[in-house]
This record gives sequence, structure tokens and C-alpha cells, in this order.
Amino acid sequence: MTTQVTLDNLIDDADQLAARILTEGGTTCVTSSFQAECMVLVHLLTRSAPRIPVLFLDTGYHFAETYAYRDQMAAALELNLVNLLPAQSVAEQEAQFGILYQLQPDQCCHKRKVEPLFAAVGEYDVWFTALRREQSPTRANLKTEDDFKLPTGKSVRKVSPLAAWTNQDVWAYLKRYAIPALPLYDSGFSSIGCEPCTALPADPNNPRSGRWAGLKLECGIHIGSQ
Repeated sequence: MTTQVTLDNLIDDADQLAARILTEGGTTCVTSSFQAECMVLVHLLTRSAPRIPVLFLDTGYHFAETYAYRDQMAAALELNLVNLLPAQSVAEQEAQFGILYQLQPDQCCHKRKVEPLFAAVGEYDVWFTALRREQSPTRANLKTEDDFKLPTGKSVRKVSPLAAWTNQDVWAYLKRYAIPALPLYDSGFSSIGCEPCTALPADPNNPRSGRWAGLKLECGIHIGSQ
């Protein structure tokens, strides 16, 4: 007989996993782009760990709506928000390298996302993420817990409590707890990153197909060093 997985089951599983990790000791952080699943995870975690650092990659290229929503939710939930900045401002990078998101999008992501995030995550023992298997073919085999090796050689415990959640589960959670979503979803976006590299999904079955004009599906922050 097939057991139906309900939202209550998923919440209980995520709560139990988070509680176990948090009680095991070590320093913890959670990354958030303030997309729908990120708000679910942040809400889950801050109920028991209200001061957990919430790391946001401030690339300088986000939608104005993203910045406004970040500030709105950080205030509403009293988040311990940590904005991570790249080594160069947008103006400095463009003056030296040109418009990298057009010329070399991998390099742009590396400079504005990968480098600042890995430097910040390296200060912690545990990294919570809102990754889900359903999001992309590149995430289909996502583990709820894994050791993630940083370029420095340090390994952090990477924990993804929402790995098994569907998009429907995410939105049901937001509705249950009356958590407003980033307004850009109302315009048809399904995966929201930097404004120049985010478009409406080309494939309705692949939420991330609107990212980077279809040239890639990952920015690099979820790919460990080899």
C-alpha cells in the first residue's frame, strides 16, 4: 500500500532534521535568495533558531523587486540578514572586464556569487540550503545531507531539508503561514536570480529554464570543488 506524503509529514521531517542538526553543535548558516522555497526554509529554521545568519548574495544585479522584498521580509521576520558582496562593485567589474554576464556568464557568476559565498560559508560548520530535487535535472540526485568541499579544502555539512518537496508543497506552506511571496512570481517567473540573466521559463517542465538564456542551469555555488 502506498503511503501518501502530506504537507504535515514534510514539515515534520524537515523540522526533525533541522532540530537534529542544530543540536549537534557547530556553527550554522542558511543561504537565501528570497525565492519561495528559501522563505519556507528560513521560516522553518528561525522558529527554533531565530538568530541563525541568513546569507544573501548581493550581486548588484538583482531585480529592484528582489531587494525590496528582501528588506520587507528581513524586517517582518526579524532576520539576522548578512549581505554578501563581491570584491568589486558592478561599476568596477564592468570597467575592467566589460559586461561579463553577456561575454562570460560563468565568470560573472564566479566573481559575484561563487567567490563571496564560498568565503562566507567557509566560516561555518553547517550550511542549510533550500535546494529541491524537483527544481532541475542537475538537482535530481540531491541528498538531504552531504559533505561539501570548498576550494580551500574545508568541508562543510550541507543540509537540504526541502529536498523532497514539490513546488506545490512550497506554495501550500507559504499559504498556510500567510507568508507573502516575491511579487515577480505573479509575472510568470519560476526561478529568479540576477535581472539580466533571468527570463520567463522556456520549458514549463523545467523551472530553471529561464536562467542564463538556457546556456546553463547552475551558477556554480552548488558544485563542489573536485
